[in-house]
Amino acid sequence: MNMICKLALGVSMMALTCSTAMAASLTVGFSQIGSESGWRAAETSVTKMEAEKRGITLKFADAQQKQENQIKAIRGFIAQGVDAILVAPVVATGWESVLNEAKEAKIPVILLDRGIDAPQDLYLTSVASDQVKEGRVAGDWLVKTVGDKACKVVELQGTVGSTPAINRKKGFEEAIAKHPNITIVRSQTGDFTRAKGKEVMEGFLKAENGGKDICAMYAHNDDMAVGGIQAIKDAGLKPGKDIKVVSIDGVPDIFSAMAAGEANATVELTPNMAGPAFDALAAYLKDGKKPEKFIITESKLYTPADDPKGEYERRKGLGY
Repeated sequence: MNMICKLALGVSMMALTCSTAMAASLTVGFSQIGSESGWRAAETSVTKMEAEKRGITLKFADAQQKQENQIKAIRGFIAQGVDAILVAPVVATGWESVLNEAKEAKIPVILLDRGIDAPQDLYLTSVASDQVKEGRVAGDWLVKTVGDKACKVVELQGTVGSTPAINRKKGFEEAIAKHPNITIVRSQTGDFTRAKGKEVMEGFLKAENGGKDICAMYAHNDDMAVGGIQAIKDAGLKPGKDIKVVSIDGVPDIFSAMAAGEANATVELTPNMAGPAFDALAAYLKDGKKPEKFIITESKLYTPADDPKGEYERRKGLGY
């Protein structure tokens, strides 16, 4: 090996060693909403896997669906002097004070899967799906499926005040706006949980002639849809047939329901928000260049034509 090759190899090894050391020395705080859904559990699992893969020390805090717990956790991360903070915000408002504290401490904040109502200079970037588009894709599917037939829809909303609930409702309503045969007759929050989704759907069924007047159930996430499916079955009706089921997330259990003919469509929300977030953070820490303010993930529609059994198998090990 000549001297130039030896020198090049040495530089290359040094760069690799420095890069690995830099990644290994990073400590990132992660304030997670909680575990209200299978998708949320998968996001947590994938985030931990992505951190481990990159040699990042991840400090995890479960807020149990309470914003005050998230704010406390973020302040704790600031006090510990972490290198960056990931936060999946439980609601959209009330973040300016604590994020200003992070900014003053020169700790970059990255939002995961949900947005906030705050000045954009308070966070480095936001990694999320286009939640309005998710709702629109679900609505477009229903429009195409029912055609000109009259269709009364009941809606299971997500947590009140959360950006997914606001945006998924907006997108769905945009999709059906020019189709007067499709109307939302009942709409109530199910807090993104199966238990509450089942409870709310039971009320909808009683209010709408035992469910016989309901054409479709639109749920802002799959977990509420799964709870709603159980309520439909308990009422003696066939979900997926008597009442069409369309929801959002793409968790394994909705594909299992789809394979059984009990669900009709889901719009995927990838749980891997951390991969793009860590990539953006690494680039920023390397050269100080700020990433795009919004990093948008894909919103893909799945129906029974898309191998639901196979999708279930492919997803079941991700922590859902």
